[in-house]
Amino acid sequence: MVWSDEELVARSVRGDHESFNQLVVRWERPIYALAYRVIGREDDARDVCQETFLRAFRSIKGFKGQAKFSSWLYRIALNLCRDWMRRERRSPMATVPEGVDLVDLAPPEAPGDSLEDLVGRRELGGQVALAMAAIPREQRTAIVLKEYHGLTFQEIADLQGCPLSTVKTRLYQGLTRLRQELEHRGIDREAAFPTGGADPTARPEQRKTH
Repeated sequence: MVWSDEELVARSVRGDHESFNQLVVRWERPIYALAYRVIGREDDARDVCQETFLRAFRSIKGFKGQAKFSSWLYRIALNLCRDWMRRERRSPMATVPEGVDLVDLAPPEAPGDSLEDLVGRRELGGQVALAMAAIPREQRTAIVLKEYHGLTFQEIADLQGCPLSTVKTRLYQGLTRLRQELEHRGIDREAAFPTGGADPTARPEQRKTH
């Protein structure tokens, strides 16, 4: 039987460690991908991912269910990313480190993808990662949450602790910059984000707020 997040959280609150382990298995890859896309460094992203679940485990009994478990987890991870960037103050990466799963950074696979498609997605993922690294952090975070993790504008605003209009502006500016970076590398934006998402050429007030 597959338990929902809500059911696993409820069981975890009652002290069922196996249920929490199932949450870790379910959310470890998305949280790692989020951390890597925001801070751009593999080892540090793994540290952030590990610390996210450690803090979630310690705090799970205080989780009231006022937000989705995933949103609560994203907030922990993003706060840790901010702490890391304030502490380290490192410049964006110039190359993608060996060992990084570039498929995590590429567009979602389509059913029936061939080995050639997979290799192409890995190459594209590396170029997208480098382009993303050139974008200011808050704009990059908004793009990651919207384009890769499918959050709504309101969910992003709640996570970033800012007005809805600020999120739209960050997304507009970030996607405009990303399009420029991708074009510089000879990559079409639709190839990088084939599932759509916010239009970087639209004014913020013209884009959907769902």
